[in-house]
Amino acid sequence: MTKKALSRIKVLDLSRVVAGPVCTSILGDLGADIIKVEGPDFLDETRAWFPPDIEDISLYYMAVNRNKRAITVNLKTKEGIQIIKKLIQESDVIVENFKTGTMERLGLGYEDLKALNPKIIHCSITGFGHTGPYKQLPGYDFLAQAMSGFMSVNGTSNGEPVKAGIAMADLYAGLYAIISILAALEARNHTGRGQHCDISLMDSMVASLMNIGTGFLNTGNLPKRYGNQHPTLVPYQNFQTKDKEIIIAVGNDRQFQRFCSLINTEELPQDERFATANARIIYREELIPKLQEVILTKTADEWLTLFQENNIPCSPINTLDKVFTDEQVLERQMIQEVEHPTVGIVKLLGSPIKLSDTPVTIERHPPLHGEHTEEVLLELGYDKQEIESFMEDKVI
Repeated sequence: MTKKALSRIKVLDLSRVVAGPVCTSILGDLGADIIKVEGPDFLDETRAWFPPDIEDISLYYMAVNRNKRAITVNLKTKEGIQIIKKLIQESDVIVENFKTGTMERLGLGYEDLKALNPKIIHCSITGFGHTGPYKQLPGYDFLAQAMSGFMSVNGTSNGEPVKAGIAMADLYAGLYAIISILAALEARNHTGRGQHCDISLMDSMVASLMNIGTGFLNTGNLPKRYGNQHPTLVPYQNFQTKDKEIIIAVGNDRQFQRFCSLINTEELPQDERFATANARIIYREELIPKLQEVILTKTADEWLTLFQENNIPCSPINTLDKVFTDEQVLERQMIQEVEHPTVGIVKLLGSPIKLSDTPVTIERHPPLHGEHTEEVLLELGYDKQEIESFMEDKVI
């Protein structure tokens, strides 16, 4: 069997909810051995986030916890902390999303971890990071989307600010956590030392502002909300056809000329108001109604076929039933079936990471609570009698 990219890496996962589990799940996809730790009575909150569910097993939990082994350890006990310390000595990476200061109170701050294992990479994911005036505040995805300014630029021009339909702050923070861990692993190859990675939801969302944030920093002009339109490209939005809406995304002047030729409005690029990208931004309100009038004359499929055949960027606005029957999505294996021990076959999203030599696969179902506790403790050198004693004393 082909070894995976991270098959030699062991990750201790003390995280829960979304951002941390996203990070460790993808590391697991890449082949790392992920040991997910929960308390005997304190479960990852997403296990109870349903509906939707299959037989009372949360599909939210399943979405971000594949390719892991799960154990239970009571961090309020001396024996439990000792188990964690033994795991740290054998791990390359630890990922946690406790509030700032919690790991230090447990005797598991970065300096403590470094003393146990100088090569350990400690990745913390918090709402606001380990520095700054907000470091003690609880952090949630919704808060980060609002406080970062992301919501202020998301939504229609005459509507209220809105959050993204998925947990963008959690997703971005999880991805930035992965990048930081991979960078720290590469640095360790040269220095022999681990390091602390300090990732926050707030930072991740501020970074997501990209051109909009950079524009404000250099002009002082607050950006407007454009809904499905684009602040610097026109036409780049949804249009109503004879039967339903489609997306048309014209990216430059040459495309605009070709687009106008296809819809029999060759005169528009000759008009100085619409001839260049900058002019089309200024005269957006004059141009869009002219285009919309023409787009209404054909069906969505008629326009999409014509535009795709002539390399004009366009798209249907798919609902999920269309997405998951799309031949491109199927060809790219973005639906994966996994055998689950209690509910049978579960369908999960495939990985967008395609590696030719070390392919990404789902080897483990999202684990049941504490499913691998005995297995992992035996690997650490505990015997069955000790494990039974731990169970009686509620250490595990």
